[in-house]
Amino acid sequence: MPGWLAYDSVMQKPILFLLISCSLSFAAQTGEPRKVLCADDSKQRLALVNADGKIEWEYKVGPIHAAHVLANGNLLFQVNWSRVVEVTFDDKKEIVWEYDASKRPENAGKHVEVHAFQRLENGDTMIAESGSSRILEVAKDGKITKQFPMKVSASSGHSDTRQVVKLKNGHYLAAHEHDCMVREYDTDGKVVWEYAVPLFGRKPAGGHGPEAFGNAVFGVQRLENGNTLIGTGNGHSVLEVTPKGEIVWKIEQNDLTGIQLAWVCGVERLANGNTRFVNCHAGPNAPQLIEVNANKKLVWAMKDFDNFGDSTPVAQVIEKN
Repeated sequence: MPGWLAYDSVMQKPILFLLISCSLSFAAQTGEPRKVLCADDSKQRLALVNADGKIEWEYKVGPIHAAHVLANGNLLFQVNWSRVVEVTFDDKKEIVWEYDASKRPENAGKHVEVHAFQRLENGDTMIAESGSSRILEVAKDGKITKQFPMKVSASSGHSDTRQVVKLKNGHYLAAHEHDCMVREYDTDGKVVWEYAVPLFGRKPAGGHGPEAFGNAVFGVQRLENGNTLIGTGNGHSVLEVTPKGEIVWKIEQNDLTGIQLAWVCGVERLANGNTRFVNCHAGPNAPQLIEVNANKKLVWAMKDFDNFGDSTPVAQVIEKN
């Protein structure tokens, strides 16, 4: 009988969840119960679910690759490939700000998508546009306060970028999916660091699930030690890379007992040293959100195929709400 082997951080022992059939959907967490914000393309849902798998808040969305809880308590997310909205995180679900790349006059006639955005401390919003291949900062009134072109081998409306973040030093760290590169831009838009995601001697294979393989990078985070944490997309792995490009830590497709990784999306190094990452397109026998310790031992995971499906690229623990 097939099953999913998880690890209970409280009891310090493995737990086997048996599946009656591969089509059975269910919601389960291991470790300490947590609230999780998830978004799934297939069910067109962005939702906050509690530890019991019950939905506490939801919003209908289309294609989505990012969602952020803001300091003011609102949510910043996309409702389709071009439109980003700020919505009140309450029953009213009021749209209080929005940006639509498809309606910008400078983008007329172009296929432009948005896969990354970030609310900045000054109230502006950073937007990374694929297709126009630019990073810009937009004020509350819609005025562009800053912009510069990204370095891309060939502009791709769907895959110039995945995650892009503005760093504390004012630089920008971008995951370029099409180029299979991570690039850091300075405040003037000059590339000051880049890392080519390796194939590790393997040949690319098509698809989105565990059977696929490539280096279509998705997630990036600059760590306090100066290293960069990378979710390699269809590379099925998480890498920690030094400024010199040396891999000092990684977790690969089959490193976790009973769990197979597929499209690794967002990545996050926690204050306690654990690493949390999104596991998309891995099938109903795999969790969508995973947390491991420095020794690559599973300490927490969420698998929810009641409320979400196999296309869940956005998943994050909500520490407070």
